[in-house]
Amino acid sequence: MALEQLSDVVQRCQALPNDSYTTEDYDVFTIAGRTCIEEGNSAQVLSIVLDEKNQDIVRSMGWNLLPPLIQVLLKKEDKNLSHCLTCRPKELLIGLLEQLEQDDPEPIAESLHLLLNPLQKVLLCLGSRKASSLGMSLSSVLDQVAKLPLPHTKEQEEDDVFSLCRCCTDLTDFVRPFVHEMAGDQDRGKEDELRTELLKFCMKTLSHPLLEVQLKDPDTLAVSPLRNFATEILNTLSAIGEPVPSLVFQPLLKRKQVPGFLEEEVRYPKESLACLAHLVFVHHLAADTFPSVFSNLDLFFLFYFSFEIKFTYVLRHLLLCPQRTRGLKVFQLSVDKFDTEAKYNFFQYMLKTSNHSGVEGYVIKNIKNQIDFALRPGNSNTWFEGVHLLPLLRKVLTLPDGPETDLLQYLDRVMESLNLLRYLIIRDKVTENQTGIWTELYKIEDAFIKPLRVGVNMSRAHYERELHNTMETKRKESVLSVSVGDEKLPNMTSESQIQALHSALHTFDMIESVLVRIEELTEVKETH
Repeated sequence: MALEQLSDVVQRCQALPNDSYTTEDYDVFTIAGRTCIEEGNSAQVLSIVLDEKNQDIVRSMGWNLLPPLIQVLLKKEDKNLSHCLTCRPKELLIGLLEQLEQDDPEPIAESLHLLLNPLQKVLLCLGSRKASSLGMSLSSVLDQVAKLPLPHTKEQEEDDVFSLCRCCTDLTDFVRPFVHEMAGDQDRGKEDELRTELLKFCMKTLSHPLLEVQLKDPDTLAVSPLRNFATEILNTLSAIGEPVPSLVFQPLLKRKQVPGFLEEEVRYPKESLACLAHLVFVHHLAADTFPSVFSNLDLFFLFYFSFEIKFTYVLRHLLLCPQRTRGLKVFQLSVDKFDTEAKYNFFQYMLKTSNHSGVEGYVIKNIKNQIDFALRPGNSNTWFEGVHLLPLLRKVLTLPDGPETDLLQYLDRVMESLNLLRYLIIRDKVTENQTGIWTELYKIEDAFIKPLRVGVNMSRAHYERELHNTMETKRKESVLSVSVGDEKLPNMTSESQIQALHSALHTFDMIESVLVRIEELTEVKETH
């Protein structure tokens, strides 16, 4: 029945111009075509689609068969069904990419497994014009891969419970012919375009999933799909003219000027290079391509660069993840492994580069603990007392944007800084001045206390005005729109916004109360 309906609508449309097809024609073609495919009549549908007389019809209405075709493919995994549509490569490429978009891990993995092969064939049909289309395809595919959960245990990787391993293997097979093509291409212009897209792909995979996943050693997991994927990425980099040794040394080399190519920061993201160094020096991947003789200074810079980027990245995510408490325990155990000088240098680096109030607040809390330890009898050290401590305190006891600092955004940092200052004033005697706080206090007042007090007053005045305006408009509007920075939050009722504004005002009161207490302690100490 469906096959007869499909034949009838095709025969009727053959006599019409391609802009004269009716909505009914589109509906019948789509429904009948889908039913034929589901009933296993793909060969008959294929004969209709390939008939030269029907090409105008296919170009106009063939798009409508693609979504149902993909759904049938996902359910049946019938390999012969992939020949059921005949469209121009560019059109088919866009249609396939649209069908890749999923939200849940299971359909994402199934869609990628099913569609990467036909997507590869379509791209290969584009000839020398494929570079931009390949880049668009790889970007779409990696965006989908990023939605898959990462395996954390040996068993999860072995069983591939989230299908990430299969997707990585499929992705390696998908990219391989384009890597081989670039290696044998004699056209320098086309080679650079293809190389650019493949380099962006490798850098993006190094930042995710490889930066975030914990690879298993061969002794732990003999056959590791993720380890194999990482190896393939490094091999791809070498194949496209980006030797792994050169990339590992990239942070230490002068900027390379390549006309018409990507900017340095885009071409070699720090996170990707840090991950690559980690793969080489920790997991020993691509070791056969790497020179075996280095000075101690070379190795120090390489390991330090790899550690600083990856550790900062991990710490930021620990502070945002649901298991924050456990994550911070792991972080603290790692910091405790450092000697005193290493802790001092690490804290300085984190305060300079983290740009995250939660991270900075936790680092400042660690600084306070180290000072407290150093001030105990028998624990004196040169790094958290006196001359060395002052530069660290100057980094802590300052406001990022002066009086205009967003105190709510930087609340963790501000409160931990105040707690540290209060501790120093209570703990260190004016006559002993072990930390140097008393000779530095007048600078701290100018750089931190006074700007903070101005900032609190400005912020309180602003939020009190907002509270007044919100209460005035409460009678007129039931729902309000609120933005934080450039991000628009879901609509809030006026009651919710009033509650949020009261909470902010309470925060400013809390900051001011600590400021007042610090001033009282300072006066008492200086008069005795």
